[in-house]
Amino acid sequence: MGRIKKPSVIIVGAGVGGVATAARLARAGCKVTVVEKNDFTGGRCSLIHRDGYRFDQGPSLLLLPHLFRETFQDLATTMENEGIELVKCEPNYNIHFHDKTTFKLSTDLALMKAEIERFEGKDGFERYLSFLQESHRHYELSVTHVLKKNFYGYTSMLRPSFLRHLIALHPFESIYSRVSKYFLTERLRRVFTFASMYMGMSPFDAPGTYSLLQYTEIAEGIWYPKGGFHKVVDALVKIGERLGVEYRLGSPISQIRLSEDGRRATGVVLSNTNETLSADVIICNADLTYAYQNLLPPTFYSRSLSKREASCSSISFYWALDKQIPELTAHNIFLAEDYKESFDSIFKRHQIPDEPSFYVNVPSRVDPSAAPKGCDAIVVLVPVGHLLSSSTDSHNGSPNTQGTTQDWDNMVAVARKTILPTIESRLKISLAPHIIHESINTPPTWKDMFNLDRGAILGLSHSFFNVLCFRPKTKHPTIEGLYFVGASTHPGTGVPIVLAGAKLVAEQVLWWKRKYPWSKEWNGDEEVSALDQVQATALMRRIHWVLMAFVSLMVSLLGAMLGRMDWSKGKGGFVGDW
Repeated sequence: MGRIKKPSVIIVGAGVGGVATAARLARAGCKVTVVEKNDFTGGRCSLIHRDGYRFDQGPSLLLLPHLFRETFQDLATTMENEGIELVKCEPNYNIHFHDKTTFKLSTDLALMKAEIERFEGKDGFERYLSFLQESHRHYELSVTHVLKKNFYGYTSMLRPSFLRHLIALHPFESIYSRVSKYFLTERLRRVFTFASMYMGMSPFDAPGTYSLLQYTEIAEGIWYPKGGFHKVVDALVKIGERLGVEYRLGSPISQIRLSEDGRRATGVVLSNTNETLSADVIICNADLTYAYQNLLPPTFYSRSLSKREASCSSISFYWALDKQIPELTAHNIFLAEDYKESFDSIFKRHQIPDEPSFYVNVPSRVDPSAAPKGCDAIVVLVPVGHLLSSSTDSHNGSPNTQGTTQDWDNMVAVARKTILPTIESRLKISLAPHIIHESINTPPTWKDMFNLDRGAILGLSHSFFNVLCFRPKTKHPTIEGLYFVGASTHPGTGVPIVLAGAKLVAEQVLWWKRKYPWSKEWNGDEEVSALDQVQATALMRRIHWVLMAFVSLMVSLLGAMLGRMDWSKGKGGFVGDW
């Protein structure tokens, strides 16, 4: 049997999933070309530069650092060797409430003990440790059985290794209901549930499994790459280029080309030149719903995707300040007084809340290069409902809006008038007079710049019937040679999750290889020191004591039985006849 030819690959989109998959496949010897609509890489993980100020356009905090390190290790390098310097953010957040109270969320156990006991006493800290135990299980089980495993169909849900842990993941309870079992005050319930916003979901609807988000922040910390989040993307691009990946930026495509019978992907057609690029494998890193509806022939399935639950969108402000605001740490959360209503407005009615909960990032607090000396760069992300459809910029507006609206200038102005007074009153500072420049992203700009369906910044929702085998597959079900990587396919949204997905897709494309360049068999198993080998002594000691207890019990029972026999009169049976 001859050697199988290494496939040529075209990747559509230079987002995190696209560049990571490209580097992996290039390391495996494939000829890889990446075509990207914009003239920059990274997609939402890109930067905005303005007069010496730098803003992360999308993600601004690095979570699950081991998934990042694993990606670089699989590419035979390290983050440090690629010039990425991670800075730990401490505290994780300052969480500001409407009553002017602030809660510090931190990896520092002593600080967390003091903060929790401030509101729930000594017993509250014990319950916190129990919460960590449950969220630790959610985290470890999810990484092992979800993030690092592909789900090809309904039968994948029946894997014994996954099925036996399903109940322990609490997928049928909301994260708010799970947290409420451990924390008795509404304040701490809010502290430990707001992170569901990172999945684009309300904590009252997000599966309890997602307490893993708070766990990774508390146990592993929040990190920031010096120079901006795009440093990670740029490093992956450079690794790929060293391995032979060709990047064609400013090259949008009009369609994914199929064979005459429509059963195989054969290439892509560039919009600007009508040029056709051919390859054995096409991997789509564009927004999945957009790709099904605009780059492929229409089908019932493609139409159904627009009816699926999507994540939220955002109005994001990027403010250049002429001074520093020390009252703001690197990461700040401002929670609405009517917590549940703020989420219901976004996720049930797809509106802009009258009083939103929102996130404020100050990259210059941990990386001075983000702003001129003595100044601050500030990013404010206000979650809002997504657009009504991708064909228009129509939105449900705010609870006070009559009908739908496309007046985004007015909606942005209203959001600004809500956000600024909230920050100023809770921190007792003056902020507005020090904003010397403002950039803005809205649901329509997210949609147009990155082809995001309905402007949903995190892709499809992560409700139970939108994940695992129910989420769109990494391989097209009927078109050979066509794969998907990114937020709306398995395993889901978020940069580290998409990196895990890139590994799954690369291995799926390389199905014919018995070993991947990043497998242990390929690289050789590392020798484990005798000091680091797991010892069975403790287990054997437990087994020994169990056996001893069992023998002692049996001897006692036998002694009791024998003690009741009258041996002198031969009532002990045949023994007495000797």
